[in-house]
Amino acid sequence: MGKIDRKPAVAGQFYPAGPEKLHQELTKLFTEAASKKHQHIRAIISPHAGYVFSGKVAASAFNQIDEKKNYKHVFIVASSHQEQFDGAAIYCDGDFLMPYGKERVDTDLGRELVQKFPDIFTANRSPHQREHSLEVQLPFLNFVLKTNYCIVPIILGTSSPAVCKKIANALKPWFNEENLFIISSDFSHYAEYTDAKNVDLLTKNAILSNDPEALLTTLSKNTQKHIPHLVTSLCGWTSVLTLMYMTADNDSMKYYAIDYNNSGDSNLYGDLDRVVGYWGIAISEEIDKSEKDEDLFELTDSEKSTLLKLARKTIEDKVNHEKGTTTEPTDLSQNLKTNCGAFVSLHIDGNLRGCIGRLIGDISLYRMIQEMAVSSAIHDSRFFPVMPKELASLNIELSVLSPLKKIENTSEIQLGKHGIYIVKGYNSGVFLPQVATETGWSLEDFLGHCARDKAGLDWEGWKTADIFIFTATVFGEK
Repeated sequence: MGKIDRKPAVAGQFYPAGPEKLHQELTKLFTEAASKKHQHIRAIISPHAGYVFSGKVAASAFNQIDEKKNYKHVFIVASSHQEQFDGAAIYCDGDFLMPYGKERVDTDLGRELVQKFPDIFTANRSPHQREHSLEVQLPFLNFVLKTNYCIVPIILGTSSPAVCKKIANALKPWFNEENLFIISSDFSHYAEYTDAKNVDLLTKNAILSNDPEALLTTLSKNTQKHIPHLVTSLCGWTSVLTLMYMTADNDSMKYYAIDYNNSGDSNLYGDLDRVVGYWGIAISEEIDKSEKDEDLFELTDSEKSTLLKLARKTIEDKVNHEKGTTTEPTDLSQNLKTNCGAFVSLHIDGNLRGCIGRLIGDISLYRMIQEMAVSSAIHDSRFFPVMPKELASLNIELSVLSPLKKIENTSEIQLGKHGIYIVKGYNSGVFLPQVATETGWSLEDFLGHCARDKAGLDWEGWKTADIFIFTATVFGEK
C-alpha cells in the first residue's frame, strides 16, 4: 500500500483555511496569550475548540514550549469525538496535510508501537479522518517550532481508565527530555457561565495534583452534582488521565495552570447560558537547585555588559599594541571576582573568527575573560591573528561556565542547556551547550561528535569515558 496523507478535516471551520489568514490569526493569538512562565516543559494540555473561542488559551499553553529546542518527537494525544473503540489509533500511513504544508509523521515509530502493543494500539486510519481535536493543535505547534520536528498522532477511543494506564505504560519510555507531549482537551461542556467556571476550577485543581485517582474522583463528583446542562467536565479526560498515569510516580513533574477562559468570554459569539471551558496547563520537570550547583550562579545585565566591554577593550588594546587594560577588583561586583571558567567566541559576519576558553575556573571571572579574549583574538591556531581593520566588524560572545559535575547517566544531559566535557586518559574534548542547539544534533550525535571530533576517541568512545556536564550563561554584543 502506498503512502496515504491525511487531509485537513476542519480547516475553514475551526481555523482559517488560507495560510496567510491562518498566520495572521495565530500571530494575533500569540500576541494576546500569556507569556512563557516555566522551563523544562515536558507536556502541555491545550484546548481544541474553534480559535475564536479557545485560541488564546491554546497559544498560552504553546507559549510555554521551548521554541529553540529540537524535539525528537512531538506526541499529540487526543480523545475521539467521532468513534468509540478499544485502545488508541496511531496514524502510520503518511503525513498530515495542512494549509501551510505538511506535518511530518514518524510512521516508523507509529508502526513500531502498533507491532509491540497490538492489544492497545491500532493503525486504523478511520478515527483520524474527521477528528478535529488533534488537527487543531498542529498550527499552534508549527507556529512555535517551525519545521524541525515530527509528530506521532494518537487518537484514544477507549473510555476505560485501566486501558489508559496501559497506554501510558507503553508511551512512558518516550516521556523524556528529548520529546514533547501535547494533550488535547476542552473542559466543561454546556453548563451556565458561573457553574462552568466553578466546575473547571475543581477539575483543574485535580489535574494539578498529579494524582490520577483525584481526577477520576473529581469527575465523578461533578457528575453527581447534577449541574444543569453539564454534559462533561473534561471532554478529553482519557487523554489527560493517560498523561497523569505517566507522571504520577515522578515527584519532579509539576503541573501549572497557565490560562483560562470559556466560550462565554468570546466578544463575538459568547453565550453565557451554555458555555465550554478551556484551561491551558503546562507540565514541567522541576530541577532541585540544591542539587544543581550549575543553576546557582547568575549574572545581572549590568555584569554582562561590564564583561563584554572589558573583553572588547582588552582585544582592542592587544591588537593595536597599546598598554594592556587594567581593572581594579574594587571596581567590580563579587560575581565578577568569583572563579569561573569561560569561553570567548569571536565572529565576523556570522562566521567564527576565534574561540578559546577554559573549563576550570582557577582565576577570577573578569581575569578569565581578559585572558581568553586575547587568546581568541591572537592565539587560536585555526585563524590568523585579528587585524586592526577587523575590530569594527568583530562581534564578541561570552560563555560563562558553571562548575563541572560528573554524571553517571547520559540521561542527565539536557540538550541546549548542558555542555559536555569528555575525558579518557590523556584525551579530552568539550562542547558548549549552544552546539546542540545550533546543529540540531540528537543526544547520541552530541556525544559522538564530541568523543570523535574533539577528544580524538572513537564515535562511541564516550561510553567508556568520564563525562562531566556544565551550563553556560551565553551572551554577546547586540
